[in-house]
Parts: sequence; structure tokens; C-alpha cells
Amino acid sequence: MKKYSDMTKEELLTLKAQLEKEFADIKAQGLTLDMSRGKPSAAQLDLSMEMMSVLNSDSNLKCETGVDCRNYGVIDGIPEAKRLLGEMSEVDPEHIIIYGNSSLNVMFDSIARSMTQGVMGNTPWCKLDKVKFLCPVPGYDRHFKITEFFGIEMINVPMTPQGPDMDMVEKLVSEDPAIKGIWCVPKYSNPQGYTYSAETVDRFAHLKPAALDFRIYWDNAYSIHHLYDDKQDFLVEILEACAKAGNPDLVYKFTSTSKVSFPGSGIAAVAASKANLEDFRKYMQIQTIGHDKLNQLRHVRFFKDLEGLHAHMRKHADILRPKFEMVLDTLDRELGGLGIGEWTKPHGGYFISFDSMEGCAKAIVAKAKEAGVVLTGAGATYPYGKDPKDSNIRIAPSFPTPEELGKAAEVFVLCVKLTSVEKLLENA
Repeated sequence: MKKYSDMTKEELLTLKAQLEKEFADIKAQGLTLDMSRGKPSAAQLDLSMEMMSVLNSDSNLKCETGVDCRNYGVIDGIPEAKRLLGEMSEVDPEHIIIYGNSSLNVMFDSIARSMTQGVMGNTPWCKLDKVKFLCPVPGYDRHFKITEFFGIEMINVPMTPQGPDMDMVEKLVSEDPAIKGIWCVPKYSNPQGYTYSAETVDRFAHLKPAALDFRIYWDNAYSIHHLYDDKQDFLVEILEACAKAGNPDLVYKFTSTSKVSFPGSGIAAVAASKANLEDFRKYMQIQTIGHDKLNQLRHVRFFKDLEGLHAHMRKHADILRPKFEMVLDTLDRELGGLGIGEWTKPHGGYFISFDSMEGCAKAIVAKAKEAGVVLTGAGATYPYGKDPKDSNIRIAPSFPTPEELGKAAEVFVLCVKLTSVEKLLENA
């Protein structure tokens, strides 16, 4: 297959006319397809419907310590929920606090607390001249929106298949006390699907920050979200690594069941050192008299234990895996060898990362929208929505039906081809 960059101007013009006709035919179909966010499909949500009948008016609504889960109290979470999410997070229950339904909300609260109260007795960030955060890119747009909301300066750190560029991370963190944290999605990262290597985790654990209140925001959102039984990425557990390195307070580890049970009503947790958790409790005692213990109880009685979680996630994988493979097969078949794009092939998580020719991502997304397919906005995977190369596009295969996804993938590759030809003709 001939690379587009090797074509003559006349060949490109002929190809452009052909692609424009295909594009017009697609537009005439009046499609309305959404591939913009990593939402579970209805089929995935249906997997957890039995959870709705786990508790009823005849149920024993006391947790194992005898506390009535209908009432106030138990700020940390009921013991059996701490065990369940502790197993999911690979930490002892004493190192975990259970929250409400959203880990993103816990991260927002953590930044807000650091701004107004400081971290473990250190100066509140709002009283400092400058606060900075490191942002591995491409990365998770909602992380970046939090730090942008609080006026925190964000610094791009390139991602590699092994994780963030650790030479850059180590240098910046050790030299600049204004750098207070780094966002991380360490397993099946958003959007590439990369998992941090053992060496990367070890280097994180041995960081020597100039700021005493520097924290790693370790969002392990996809810790059990494998697509395959025989091809699963392994991630070294960060809290234990930090403790062994003599840095027990260096990390906040977040997780939730948002894409395990119901995204709108899961349970979230943070795992951290005892000192960090005590710092969390100080504001929690003012903020709440306890999170939704009935939902915690519902999750425990439905999943029971870690094996129950894994068995449930295999059902999710059976739904997601064909969708990922459909998109990847389409990309390989239609774009392979053309030299107009590269893409990741993750073993888990919720996204595929696509890198177009430089300067093409916004145009591709706009063309797809014109043809009836909504994608995540170009630039969303970078702080401030500014991709310096205008090349990264996050593909989210989970939400559409298989039929819708197949059509959306066809539209996407057509838009990539047409935009790439137009870009090459600009420079011809």
C-alpha cells in the first residue's frame, strides 16, 4: 500500500475527489453516533442489575460490626467495604477510606483541601505565589480540568509506553518546590492504554521532591479492567513501593467501581499512608457524618470478594473486547501502511489513542461531527485543551452498539484519509 506522502500531486487530487464523494454519501445517511466519552454501554450496565435487588425492605441492613447502615456514622466506610476495595486496590483495609460514588470527586476534594488547609501542616497552596502540577500527556482531561479550575499551572510531561518521562519528572520535582503533584493513570492509561513499568513505579517511589507537600495523584481507575484473560498488564503496587523506599506519605491512590457496577452510583476509595489518611479525616469530620453505607453494603453483598469482582469484569470484557478489536481491525485494514496515523493497541481500559499527522486532529474531529459522529474534542488530552502538535484523538469504543461502532469507525478512517490528503496538498 502506497504511503500518501509518496503520492504525486495528481494522485492526491484524484484520491481527494474519490474521498469527497464517499464523504458526501456518508453525510447523506444522517448519522447520529456518539464516541465522545468512555461511558459503559447499556449492555454493561445490565450486568449489575441484580445489585438492585440485593437489598430490600426485608434485608438485614446492619454491617458486620452491628452498625445500622440506614443511619449516620462510620466515616471511613463499613469494614466489609474497606476489605473489598482494599483487595481491589491491593492494600490492607487500614490504609483505605471509602467515599461516595466518584473518585473524581475525591480528587477534587483533595486539591481543594490542599488549597485551603494545606497538606499535613504545610502552607495552604492558596497562600503561595505559585502552585504547579505535572501532567503526563496525552492524559485524562478531567484531571486537567481540576487543576485548571484552581488556577494551578500545569506542565506537560511526555508519556512513553513505560509511563511518564521519568528523567523529566525527577528533575522537575527535585528542583522546583512549587511543583506540588503529578496526575497519573498508571494502569491502562487514559487514553493510550499504557501501564507503568516496574522501573517507572520504583522511580516514582524514590522521588526526592523539593516540596514536602508534593503528592503523586495515582488514579488507578482501570486496575481490574482487562480485555483479555491471557494478556493482562501487571502494575507494581505503589503504596508498598513507597513504604519500602522510605517515602510512605508520597502517594494518594484513588479507585472506584464506577465502571464496574454503575458509573452514577458506585463506591470510591482512597488508599494512602496512615498519616495521610488522618489528614483526610480532619476535613471529612467537618464535611460529612458518613457516606452512603447502604450502597457500600449493596456492593459487598453483590460482589462478595475480589474473585466476585474479577468474575464480573470478565463479563464486561466479553462485551468490550469485540468492540476494541473491531476498531483496531478497521484502523489496521484502512490506515495501515499509509503513513497518516499511529494508534495504540491496549490490553485493557476504555480507550484507544490515535495520533494523526501533525496539524490534523481538529480537522478530523470536525469532519467526523459533520458526518454525524461525535468524538472527544481534539486537544482534550492536553492541559488547557492545547495539543501542541494537534495530532492526538481519543477513541472511546465502549458506548455505541457494535453496529453503531462499526459505522463510526468507517466514518473515522474516512475523515482521517480526507484530512490527511488535504494537509498534504496544502504543502504540495
